[in-house]
Amino acid sequence: MPKLNVLIAGSNGYIGVQLIKLLVKHNNVNIKYLCGKKSVGKNISFYEKSLQSKKLPKIIKYNKSFLKNTDLIFTALPNGEAQDISNDMLKHNVLIDLSADFRLEKASEYLKWYKQKHRAIKNIKKSFYSLPEITGNKVKNYKIISCPGCYPTSILLPLIPLIKKNLINSDNIIIDSKSGYSGAGRSVHQKYKDKNLYESIAAYGIGSHRHNSEIEQELKKHTKKKCSFIFTPHLTPMFKGILSTIYLDLKKDITIKKVQKILHDNYAKSRFVEILKPGTLISTNDVINTNNCYISIFKTKYKNRIIILSAIDNLIKGGAGQAIQNMNIRFNYPLSKGF
Repeated sequence: MPKLNVLIAGSNGYIGVQLIKLLVKHNNVNIKYLCGKKSVGKNISFYEKSLQSKKLPKIIKYNKSFLKNTDLIFTALPNGEAQDISNDMLKHNVLIDLSADFRLEKASEYLKWYKQKHRAIKNIKKSFYSLPEITGNKVKNYKIISCPGCYPTSILLPLIPLIKKNLINSDNIIIDSKSGYSGAGRSVHQKYKDKNLYESIAAYGIGSHRHNSEIEQELKKHTKKKCSFIFTPHLTPMFKGILSTIYLDLKKDITIKKVQKILHDNYAKSRFVEILKPGTLISTNDVINTNNCYISIFKTKYKNRIIILSAIDNLIKGGAGQAIQNMNIRFNYPLSKGF
């Protein structure tokens, strides 16, 4: 089987580097182009020493002429830039985007939440938001694939099956999520240089974080129900990982045992989602450097209220790993390839 020629735009960011670290283990992939801006001329090993022994191209400036020799484009770029590359695509190209450029189904919503006009509106309808465990093989029909955000990944995986089965009240959901600082990109060190990034925890985007729009859109799409939730993200003094704590009210006569069964049955055949025994404590350390999502259910002192913990590695399951999952499904490769 011929290898896919791959171009990675935004190759030197945290997500881009993680993507390369996984792709070099995938024997169906040939990394043909690594693209960047400020990093042009450098070897990727400048950013990740473990890649020093790998035969990889130097980082160059993106040019649309590269797409003639490219089968698959990964874009790990600031919001807005994947739109321009999508406009350059040729008939044989497939694009997998790790930014927010194709996550929202309406250009007006993108403008509202990301404060910029969408520059590839015609491509929105050609794109597909793919959370693999939920959307499955539907991704095979699309040439522009949008990967979910890291926070939404940790939140949608436990919530969608429970709301679909009408087990919880969907009008009173509280979500408290904590992420490592890598989720904010390399610029986080400059942005928070005066805020003691490595020794403090801080809430941000309270009531207005951009991922609200994505979470709301996908819950409504997959459950056909109107959901009301409050989502508060926090930046923590660790490099990577996400732990989402979700507070839920159960419907009448619904037990933890029923919730556990629905989640377990829903993900029984999943390669990367594991539903743990109720009351199992989990931490980000349990999933770091994996493409796994661990989910655990807890009872509270109130009979009708439960807490769910959901943990992922934001750079892998919440980023590069999910992108490779989508690639494997799209091109009929085994799901375990690259991991």
